[in-house]
Amino acid sequence: MKLLISIAIPLLVGGIAGFFTVSGVNGWYAIANKPSFNPPNWLFAPVWTALYIMMGIALYLIWKTEADTAVKQTAIILFAVQLTLNFLWSFIFFYAKQPGWAFADIIALWLMILLTIIWFGKISSTASWLLVPYIFWVSFASLLNFYIWRLN
Repeated sequence: MKLLISIAIPLLVGGIAGFFTVSGVNGWYAIANKPSFNPPNWLFAPVWTALYIMMGIALYLIWKTEADTAVKQTAIILFAVQLTLNFLWSFIFFYAKQPGWAFADIIALWLMILLTIIWFGKISSTASWLLVPYIFWVSFASLLNFYIWRLN
């Protein structure tokens, strides 16, 4: 049951964020200037789905451990903060149409993912490594966000 809940949490957050994303993708984003390395729109949903599932598995590995309570609580709080920033990015970028503020959010998100990876690593190296593709993707998304902001 913990595994299902752990995977459902990021998928649910991603699904709700997707609501805000759709309005922007089909609106201002469709006509916005984008860099030449911008991937096709169809790629984002499967990548994010895979990342949310890996995030959920990582959360499960932390949740089920018998680690020190304070360490475990801190790790879960860091996870929650980065997930909140992840959600806010979609809202700020696509719904509010504010790529500059979204860029500030994604930099904070990147830092929180890094802290979460470090903290998860204190408990489970597997959980920590499950978040590495996520920080790589957010690094790429940060670059995209920056260029879209500057081009528009």
